[in-house]
Amino acid sequence: MRVMRRTAIAVVSIAAALTLSACSSTSDEATTTETTSVTEEAPAMDEAAVTGTIVDVASAGPDFSTLVAALTAADLVGTLSGEGPFTVFAPTNDAFAALPAGVLDALLLPENKETLAKILTYHVVPGTVLAADIADGDVATVEGQSVTLSTADGVTVNGAKVVTADVLGSNGVIHVIDAVLVPSDVDVAALTAQ
Repeated sequence: MRVMRRTAIAVVSIAAALTLSACSSTSDEATTTETTSVTEEAPAMDEAAVTGTIVDVASAGPDFSTLVAALTAADLVGTLSGEGPFTVFAPTNDAFAALPAGVLDALLLPENKETLAKILTYHVVPGTVLAADIADGDVATVEGQSVTLSTADGVTVNGAKVVTADVLGSNGVIHVIDAVLVPSDVDVAALTAQ
């Protein structure tokens, strides 16, 4: 825990030095609130030690290296480090690993950058939506299509379970999910057939 905290602080310090936009006027006391149940498989997030943008928070989390690599490949790091606010349903490394064999590798190829960006922006909702504010129904994503939110059995997004809620960044909030959301017009099987 102590090593993770030092690593997280070091990563955030470097990121803050590189991007002045990571400054925030929010207090340290208001960094996180968990309002949904968290499973034992939830990724370890040392929220109290993490500050900065959504990208900074994801970069500091050990279970989000695939997400950060995907954001980099899709040229979305700058966008999600911007002013926002954004609500990001962030898949874990395990969620990406659960994609069909070869799909993740194909998505990270330069020729599939547009498809990758489409999938990633499908995980982003404009504004800050905390777990307590989530209501059942459809909500438009930055990608343009809607996702379906449900509170029937904990919070879910298109069936993906929110395993950690309300991880705050200076430009929005992250809800950690256990699956990758794929827009209805993306054929992941076609990616591996190329």
